[in-house]
Amino acid sequence: MEKDRFVAGEFVWTGFDYIGEPVPFVADGWGNFKKRKLTKPEESRISSFGIVDLAGIPKDRYYLYQSHWAPERKTVHILPHWNWPDRVGKTTPVYVYTGGDSAELFLNGKSLGKHTKDPNAQVVRDRYALRWLDVPYQPGEVKAVAYDNGHKIGTATVRTAGEPAKLRLSPDRKSLRADGNDLSFVLVEAIDKHGNICPLAMSQVKFQLEGPATMAGVANGDHRFPEEFVADHVSLFYGKAVVVVRTDDLEDGRIQLSATSPGLQPGKTVLRSKRTP
Repeated sequence: MEKDRFVAGEFVWTGFDYIGEPVPFVADGWGNFKKRKLTKPEESRISSFGIVDLAGIPKDRYYLYQSHWAPERKTVHILPHWNWPDRVGKTTPVYVYTGGDSAELFLNGKSLGKHTKDPNAQVVRDRYALRWLDVPYQPGEVKAVAYDNGHKIGTATVRTAGEPAKLRLSPDRKSLRADGNDLSFVLVEAIDKHGNICPLAMSQVKFQLEGPATMAGVANGDHRFPEEFVADHVSLFYGKAVVVVRTDDLEDGRIQLSATSPGLQPGKTVLRSKRTP
């Protein structure tokens, strides 16, 4: 498609997960259609093949697209996460998405080799992604150093997280308009005592909001999501969720969002809303 001058661009279905057309709609998946009634844990409310999940959290392949279509961002992204207690010593493939042409992978400081993209690879994936297929899983740190034309363009690191210790709140915007419509999307994450994201955390989180604002909604990336979207609580889905804060109309001031979960240190963030002339 890249080499065909008659192709103007690429259309991907879909950008976001969306409510409806739920997948899985048959318990055995797409491969066969032996329909039967799904059990409650199997039921889905959404279509889950988007590049971004229903909460607006990018999935891994978001970074694959970004690495190719936005090379100026110098993307370096590693997958999967590195919490696999049942896989110690077992082969665990590692992928790196980068806008560069090559990367070197390290496991606990030891180089696992430098790989370079092959624009003519028979396996199309190898034209755009780098793969280390024989990595023996050991807890610790996986690091990728990416290069382009021999020049280092960036690094990425994933670490084995300890037990969840604290909630972290990261708003996409802290300065808002007091017009009753402006929104801040706040990412909620469980982190360990060293600040590493806990990718297996499924904790229940409750929110409290103070100031001239309301909670417009909550969500996570779970395709089943059995909860309500307008609520003051949400379950983390593999360590993450989102709460959306909406400003009040014509009321400005300090807005404080707090998050609590049993056994974890609470998280807090402060926003501000201002009336515009």
